[in-house]
Amino acid sequence: MPIPIINSIASWVLKQRIHQIELFLKYPHEVQEELLMNLIRSAENTVVGKHYDFASIRSYTTFKERIPISTYEDLEPFIEQTRRGDQNIFWNSPIKWFAKSSGTTNAKSKFIPVSNEALEDCHYKGSKDLLCLYLNNNENSGLFIGKSLRLGGSSQIYEDNNTYFGDLSAILIENMPMWAEFSSTPSNRVSLMSEWESKLAAIINESKNENVTSFAGVPSWMLVLLNKTLEVTGKNHLLELWPNLEVYFHGGVSFEPYREQYKKLLPSNDFKYYEIYNASEGFFAIQDQNHSNDLLLMLDYGIFYEFIPMDSFGTAHEKVVHLSEVQLGVNYALMITTNAGLWRYLVGDTVRFTSLNPYRVRVTGRTKQHINVFGEELMVENTDRALSKACQITQTEVIDYTVAPIFMDGKAKGAHEWIIEFRENPKNVEEFSRILDIELQAINSDYEAKRYNNMTLNPLVLNLARPNLFYDWLKDRGKLGGQHKIPRLSNTREYVEQLKELSI
Repeated sequence: MPIPIINSIASWVLKQRIHQIELFLKYPHEVQEELLMNLIRSAENTVVGKHYDFASIRSYTTFKERIPISTYEDLEPFIEQTRRGDQNIFWNSPIKWFAKSSGTTNAKSKFIPVSNEALEDCHYKGSKDLLCLYLNNNENSGLFIGKSLRLGGSSQIYEDNNTYFGDLSAILIENMPMWAEFSSTPSNRVSLMSEWESKLAAIINESKNENVTSFAGVPSWMLVLLNKTLEVTGKNHLLELWPNLEVYFHGGVSFEPYREQYKKLLPSNDFKYYEIYNASEGFFAIQDQNHSNDLLLMLDYGIFYEFIPMDSFGTAHEKVVHLSEVQLGVNYALMITTNAGLWRYLVGDTVRFTSLNPYRVRVTGRTKQHINVFGEELMVENTDRALSKACQITQTEVIDYTVAPIFMDGKAKGAHEWIIEFRENPKNVEEFSRILDIELQAINSDYEAKRYNNMTLNPLVLNLARPNLFYDWLKDRGKLGGQHKIPRLSNTREYVEQLKELSI
């Protein structure tokens, strides 16, 4: 079958989904309420369902009163029981797959259950909807005349008691339909390689001669791959190598610190960037407009959403709100109930609503990755934006960064200590620090108040990282490539001290 016909058929099939999306856009609360009741009915006869008498729950109010908020640590005994082979513990269908977490902030691995329903009705559905929304906005797209260059995790699949675990991307690749592999590069064999540096070379070798029309992966690691590709091929920019490139689907970390670097690699005003918000626990939101960073919250993926305002999070007055109660501009901790048996589960992310009709969000950080030692309420979204602006003003480029507090000592005031690895160090480091500090104050009024006349906080302290410092730090911990991320903000000095020790 000629490729243009394949492209037309794929576009037609994917666009049919638009009508279903329009349903939850029009009736968001009704769709969420019905979804919650279906989840409860499905799990009535599980161990958890019987414990909380799911059979008698007929409303969100009862659900909220009866089911406690949970963290991974709360659910871990049930998850471990299922990993040992027991079923029907927290979800009614057999769970054979577990996504092993790959974060840097917690040394202990998490094993997130992935049911067949979560695979088909959430993760794969999200991937198809991403294409659907993109094609709906770009009718002349030639996405399917070529392949998507994907950069996933570096984990293999491991078996244990007839259950399987690995990086989420490895699980998705292992279970994906044949047509999906046909439209992707590199091959599954290379995608599932564990050793990052060998994998990098193999990806470039397989992909450089393909007709690549899109990218998909985490911005920080994709940037490493793309720069290495130019180095190997001797091209000046990526459109020389892949002239039909049209879109980059990205997620995992904020794109802001890397935006200007991508513009240099892809010097075209027509090139599109589409953001997604997904995790091991589920696929949550998708950019649904060409020129907006706002993400449409997907309400029919088998996930029921609740939110906790961050100003009450973890306090005695903690408040949980339903989707119908959220407000614009407030930072919320995200809580989910899913079709893989996660009940009122705290994901660990924070979001802010930018629209209530339809419901659109931006990811603002992590519940454990913020700095509030001095009442400054600094979020990752703040530091990403300020750093991006400072880079634009000073014509510099950032590879990675992290921030920690300098605690008050006697009469000495506190401050924030930054470690930044630049592609090329600023010509005037003091000027860069000053601009960065000013931009942070402009973005965050709490930080501005603490910085006023150096009342509580002294000016930030900036350390220039040696080349490859963050790369070496991750490598020492066996966390190169894929979904691994540098912790941006911390209320402790653990990561900063480790990095400073490694830089000596």
